[in-house]
Amino acid sequence: MKEKKKSPWAWIPTLYLAEGLPYVAVQTISIIMYKRMGISNTDIALYTSWLYLPWVIKFLWSPFVDLLKTKRWWIVTMQLLVGAGFAGIAFTIPVPFFFQATLAIFALLAFSSATHDIAADGFYMLGLDTNQQARYVGIRSTFYRIATVFGQGILIILAGLLESGTGCEPVKINIEASPRYAQSTLYIPQIQDMAPQDGEIRFVVYNDKLQIGTHGVNKDSLKIFLDSISLLNLNNGFVTKDENIKKDGDGWWKTNISGPFGGWIKNTFGEERNVEQTEQAGNVSVAVVRLSKRPEHGKEMILNTTMNRGDKSIALIQGDHLSFNENNWNKPACMVFQVDSKLVTDSSVEYKGLSGNIPFAWSITFLVLAGLFIFFGFYHKVMLPKPDSDKPHTHVTAKSIFREFGITFAAFFKKPQVWPAIFFMLAFRFSEAQVIKLINPFLLDPKNAGGIGLTTGEVGLVYGTVGIIGLTLGGIIGGLTAAKGGLKKWLWPMTLSMLLTIATFLYLSFSQTDNLLVINICVFIEQFGYGFGFTAYMLYLMYFSEGKHKTAHYAFCTGLMAAGMMLPGMFAGWLQEQLGYNHFFIWVMICSVIPIVAVSLLKIDPDYGKAKAEKAGEPEDQ
Repeated sequence: MKEKKKSPWAWIPTLYLAEGLPYVAVQTISIIMYKRMGISNTDIALYTSWLYLPWVIKFLWSPFVDLLKTKRWWIVTMQLLVGAGFAGIAFTIPVPFFFQATLAIFALLAFSSATHDIAADGFYMLGLDTNQQARYVGIRSTFYRIATVFGQGILIILAGLLESGTGCEPVKINIEASPRYAQSTLYIPQIQDMAPQDGEIRFVVYNDKLQIGTHGVNKDSLKIFLDSISLLNLNNGFVTKDENIKKDGDGWWKTNISGPFGGWIKNTFGEERNVEQTEQAGNVSVAVVRLSKRPEHGKEMILNTTMNRGDKSIALIQGDHLSFNENNWNKPACMVFQVDSKLVTDSSVEYKGLSGNIPFAWSITFLVLAGLFIFFGFYHKVMLPKPDSDKPHTHVTAKSIFREFGITFAAFFKKPQVWPAIFFMLAFRFSEAQVIKLINPFLLDPKNAGGIGLTTGEVGLVYGTVGIIGLTLGGIIGGLTAAKGGLKKWLWPMTLSMLLTIATFLYLSFSQTDNLLVINICVFIEQFGYGFGFTAYMLYLMYFSEGKHKTAHYAFCTGLMAAGMMLPGMFAGWLQEQLGYNHFFIWVMICSVIPIVAVSLLKIDPDYGKAKAEKAGEPEDQ
């Protein structure tokens, strides 16, 4: 009996939710969890950076996914394995060696997730015809982004609610910043009453309503003050000292290559700008907290404080993770809040300190993820279609696996137009890879350094809301238009859309406008153009991967895409420092010639991505 045809809407959204969530869990949620659990920034940065590796090298085992079993089998199996991995993390969080144990499971999760990506992307090409691939490419990207929002937002909120529900009453600190308030004198409030208090144990904040002037403070004086706060918290046992990071002098490369070359670029092409040196930094204020009475013997109580709501321009720079015990419960622990030096208007924020059972909260959060992936596994076992082309290879032996492995690699380089294709994959994002590293610094940097001078909160608004809306709309509209006319018809409009909209930042770098509406419009245009144009890039990767080994070859293509982003991004910051923002954005626009040349070398089937009715020269049946 022939299988009933399933709508792509029944499986594409859930499949790409399942593709995005493990990546977010490994790359973002893990960092927040480790921070909550008291791991030092040094260790978090060092060890979690390695967890990205499986996604970089996934092309190495992609031929095995192509050879063994079906893509459908790999998807279901990896989702159940990812679910088991999340459960493993949940159960190892409470153990004494949780850091080592969870890191090992996160590494296995990363490999499982990267394998799932290979199978899912391959199945997308097997389960849809080329017109449907074009039509739904924006939908799959949108649900991948929804997975990011779900992971970074809802799951973190869940962990926070569990923390607040399992500990002392949450601590709330309200901060108001205004030019009307007096300038800080950089002092620590002195608390006289440190006697035990009646009632249940709780955290006591002596100044939970702070007022900070937006006037600057001397950088040198501030550094001395902050060092004294750090030393006080360290000596009282509220924080632990991170390992000192050794700072070596300039190496051979900088002394002999990048230094002289950078100097020549700066002197020849760099922007001439008289930078006003300032000795002022953002103003600060201190909140003091202690426990109401001595905790039980051997019990440690952790206070984790993060922003609850308000303006991100008022930041907690010291004391976000404080550890209290029977020896320091009645000593003053200090939190330092700092106003963004560019903030000149009234603003406010509320910070919330949680002291609940942190291991329990994060265990439940990862159990939720585990349950979700077990659901995904069983759901996709039923709902994924069974395309005829998704068949396992027969008579597979160890010898045949390695032979086919070599054939798969060789077949990639025997494809028609392979070298123009590789050049395109590496070069298409050459401009974007440089811009993306400098957008936030450009928006944040003061005007005397060539930037726009936005506050941290304003950048969150511009890129976190308006930018995301533009990017999502661009991706969806790009997919729908490509499905109408095919890849070849829309390749040039999409390419130019992605490249020329970068000119909005060139305009902003020269105008340095204060008008937030204009800045939002420019960011929306640039992000919409990127989302619309990126559709062509993804479709070409699918087009070039068509053939016997499409799953493995698509993994090769995405590896080249990653290299095309990584390599230009490595020198973008250094180059901007030599050129200045004006000339850097001019350079980026000049670099747009390279992707244009790469596109001009491509030869694409005019029918790829078109609707079947349109291919036949008939009106499309709706």
